[in-house]
Amino acid sequence: MRLSYLIALLFLLPACQSIPQQEESSASSPNIILILADDMGYSDLGCMGAEIETPNLDALADNGMLFTHAYNTSRCCPTRASLLTGLYQHDAGYGHMDSDLGSPSYQGRFKEGVVSMPELLQQADYQTYMLGKWHLGHEVENTPLNRGFDRMYGIPKGGGLYFYPCIGRDRQVYLDKKQVFPDSNWYSTDAFTDYAIQFIGEADQERPFFMYLAYVAPHFPLQARAEDIQKYRGKYEKGYESIRQNRFEKQQQLGIISREVQLSPADFDRWESLENQSDEELKMAVYAAQVDRMDQNIGRLMESLKKLNLFENTLVLFLSDNGATDVELNTTPGAEFGSRNSWSAYGKNWANVSNTPYRKYKAMTHEGGIITPMIAHWPKGIQQRGSIQSTLVHVLDVLPTFLEVADVEYPSEKDNIALKPLEGKSFLPTLKNEKTAFDRVLLWEHEGNQAVRKGDWKLVRLHNETWELYDLKNDPIELRNVVDDYPEKVKELEQLYKDWAKAKGVRAWPIQS
Repeated sequence: MRLSYLIALLFLLPACQSIPQQEESSASSPNIILILADDMGYSDLGCMGAEIETPNLDALADNGMLFTHAYNTSRCCPTRASLLTGLYQHDAGYGHMDSDLGSPSYQGRFKEGVVSMPELLQQADYQTYMLGKWHLGHEVENTPLNRGFDRMYGIPKGGGLYFYPCIGRDRQVYLDKKQVFPDSNWYSTDAFTDYAIQFIGEADQERPFFMYLAYVAPHFPLQARAEDIQKYRGKYEKGYESIRQNRFEKQQQLGIISREVQLSPADFDRWESLENQSDEELKMAVYAAQVDRMDQNIGRLMESLKKLNLFENTLVLFLSDNGATDVELNTTPGAEFGSRNSWSAYGKNWANVSNTPYRKYKAMTHEGGIITPMIAHWPKGIQQRGSIQSTLVHVLDVLPTFLEVADVEYPSEKDNIALKPLEGKSFLPTLKNEKTAFDRVLLWEHEGNQAVRKGDWKLVRLHNETWELYDLKNDPIELRNVVDDYPEKVKELEQLYKDWAKAKGVRAWPIQS
């Protein structure tokens, strides 16, 4: 048991003792909560090496399982589509984002023959709730209520909204089918959690529920509550190199990264050369505040489960939709970083820190863009609590895992339309501490960035660049390109990618209409 969990337990124990407990729910199937962070880097949680305070997520990891090699698709819409369908994003219709690029694999809407996670769980009498950022089509036929959710509160169009109204995007907030107009104290991370707690409290305790809670945090714009920002002022004044090195050393101490692994070369400016150190320090303080506030709210949600005596038989899964973003952005010069009037991002320098120890960023298919920590917590179901798992999993695997947990079979058709077969594999055996050996091939494509992983070998390239080959067993950070040393392996993996791309309808980027 980790020290962080013991500390968290000491703080939580008095509160837990004072909470009146209800009788345990008679629903035999576990409740399921899927929590998705937006643009959070690999090392941004305390349990992953960060100095950011995330005691609630750390406690879930300490009493659950921490997966250190969970993969996403490198971008928000594609990951969400894959997550909710168990299909590669191109098969779901989201090869790019939620706009129609004139091709079935890039239509930005669910394809015919695609069924969603909540639609399937409803078959097992699950109550289904969606909170937060949807970003999979805001037309009536594609909104959460028409894709299997009984209730929703959030933003159909996408993210970018912390304080209301949103200054930089056209974003409306909806409660079910009705647009609502929050007051000036509204903050999305808090509000999504408020309604999550309300929905659970109003649920039929005789039936299980599935909840998809998709926070905007910590995606730009940099906007946070003042008290959270103040908590982190001064913590980043030593600069990128110091924070990154401290995170890397903590990762090695925690067993996240092998002590034999070398940290990737820095991809940021020398701190001493900057003229705006104060602004840079503030950017990361705001970003940390956004992560911190998300963790606070996850703690509130867990406490609500305890009050209703639902905590023990609820499977909670937390992960990020992609790696940290290298976007350099400030469309509101002169506005204070972090305020409701600011629209800025923290940029490549801090993103390189967030993705410690990996290279590259969101939308790219090197590890920094596609790898995420994943926390699974389920007291009644997880056998080896506090374990760190290096088992390879992918967002494709979440739906088949939830179906197995809920004892739901994936159908061959829906409404007399044949369904696309699932691509993912259930990782429930891993949660139950059963030996598993996945001999699998995983593939990626986004905006011409491509990759294929088979076993420990990974072939990857940036758009319009040449292939790179890495032996991830001996070089997990992708530092030693051995493409010239293994021509037959390159040929094998490239053919796998070509066959997959053809089958999925992958188009050359940029797509020409």
